[in-house]
Amino acid sequence: MRRAFTMLELIFVIVVVGIISVLILPSFNRNNLQEAADQLVSHIRYTQHLAMIDDRFDAEDEEWFKGRWQIAFINNNSSGNQWTYTVFSDWKGAHTGSPNKAVAGIRSEYATNPLDTTKYLTCGDSGTNIVHYGDPEVTDNLCLGDTYGITAVSVNGGNTGSSSSRIVFDALGRPYRGNSRYFNNAAHRIMTTQVQIILSNSSDSITIAIEPETGYAHIL
Repeated sequence: MRRAFTMLELIFVIVVVGIISVLILPSFNRNNLQEAADQLVSHIRYTQHLAMIDDRFDAEDEEWFKGRWQIAFINNNSSGNQWTYTVFSDWKGAHTGSPNKAVAGIRSEYATNPLDTTKYLTCGDSGTNIVHYGDPEVTDNLCLGDTYGITAVSVNGGNTGSSSSRIVFDALGRPYRGNSRYFNNAAHRIMTTQVQIILSNSSDSITIAIEPETGYAHIL
């Protein structure tokens, strides 16, 4: 004898299907711009985390503050002529303002991709002894043009007197804006107002904010 579903069982199934649809539908509505922003916020927070667990203070280096962890946006030949970003700490030698790969057993200035330790958090960069676009050490999804169709990145605000597309963090997680190579002292170019990073594609844009003092990064 066949057993029919009870009304309670049918209602339970309908409720479960409804819950699943609520969880699944947002993923269909997401777009590349949102995905790029989510990834970038995650990497900004990771940069801040690295800065807070890896204090760059060095009593024997009067310019130690130039070696802090930072995230830098670029668009040039070394990045495949597209917008991308690099996470690094400019800690070695004369603080050139550019990341350096590992040489002679000395660790790299690049941040290692925590999801794949054979890769660096870059899509390619400028300078000498660097990772170039297409190199095996590149993390492909940092290539914002190739991966997400990003056509423009602009960095605005901070009230630091710098127009640089770099955000630097100190050991307290506080954000600075500027190329750390040109910082005059440990407090130079600390952000006092919100910085906004705008990602754009061919039809739309999305804005990420970084708050002064706390360095909290979020999508507006």
